[in-house]
Amino acid sequence: MSSQKKQSGSLQEKAGISAPEITNVAAIDQIKKSRRQQPSSTELIDGILKGNITSLSRAITLVESTNPEHAAKANEVINGCLPHANKSIRIGITGVPGVGKSTFIEAFGCFLTQLGKKVAVLAVDPSSSLSHGSILGDKTHMEELVKDENAFIRPSASGDTLGGVARKTRESIILCEAAGFDTIIIETVGVGQSETAVHSMVDFFLLLKISGAGDELQGIKRGIMEMADAIVINKADGDNIKKANQAKLEFNRALHLFPPKKSNWQPKVTTCSAITKDGIAEIWDTISSYFEQTNESGFFPEKRKEQNHFWMMETINEQLKLNFYNQPEIISQLEQNKKAVQNDEMSPFAAAQILLKLYFNKGSK
Repeated sequence: MSSQKKQSGSLQEKAGISAPEITNVAAIDQIKKSRRQQPSSTELIDGILKGNITSLSRAITLVESTNPEHAAKANEVINGCLPHANKSIRIGITGVPGVGKSTFIEAFGCFLTQLGKKVAVLAVDPSSSLSHGSILGDKTHMEELVKDENAFIRPSASGDTLGGVARKTRESIILCEAAGFDTIIIETVGVGQSETAVHSMVDFFLLLKISGAGDELQGIKRGIMEMADAIVINKADGDNIKKANQAKLEFNRALHLFPPKKSNWQPKVTTCSAITKDGIAEIWDTISSYFEQTNESGFFPEKRKEQNHFWMMETINEQLKLNFYNQPEIISQLEQNKKAVQNDEMSPFAAAQILLKLYFNKGSK
């Protein structure tokens, strides 16, 4: 074979295809310009009330923003949507990592949309305490539900909020309700520091568990058990069915030892498989029975009133905290006190008192 003969192969370089010339520069400039333009609060409200998902997503992004300049506009949007809210069923779903929350929510959400429901899923991803980043991968776990035109999935980072809920999840609920979603599902990051936050913003609190993970009652705090309106043993399929039924018996025994709830509702324990869809319909029957009973007794509207009061106080606390740490004098003094405390030149309590005194004296002027 001649050395001058070119060898052919799958890796042989071939001439590329040149990209076509851009002919409509004006159209591209117009697209860029429209992307830079932010809709007004009135435009966002109108879009939300018409069920426009883009407007809803933009509004939630605005509400979640920590930029002080966005606060006034966000409040306008929330106030504009508030008269059209409070017409949904709010369901909180929690459970230890690995219990299958996302898979369960997809199966449950698809079941509800088939019943004609409009489902919004507010999925909260844990934030790293080191990088403060969050994967926000819930949509990839719900491939079927994300394509459903009657479903809306919004992942948010938990940030430094306790209880596995995002800082502005409460406001996001209002926006989703105004957009016409009648079933709001809040997925928390998992059983951890405090589930009080999610319990205080939902009507029904569902705890997911799996069997065969050791002592069924040991890995869960009593406080979470007392808050749960239903316990669902997930992954009850294949070889796990017998273990799931045994776990169901154990949880039923434990629940009967707890004091009665204010709602007079006796929490139910069921099994299900998010893969085979077995037990999903029974869970919805349980939730429907809860709403029927609590509405008849008057507990449901009273709980909503208590929650509104709770979130008013939480908002005050949050705004005071933000205002405190955004004061230039506080920022400067905080650094000095921080170094003094770290070097044992000042006690943490004395350092805090100096900062608080500086803050309140400034406010009284």
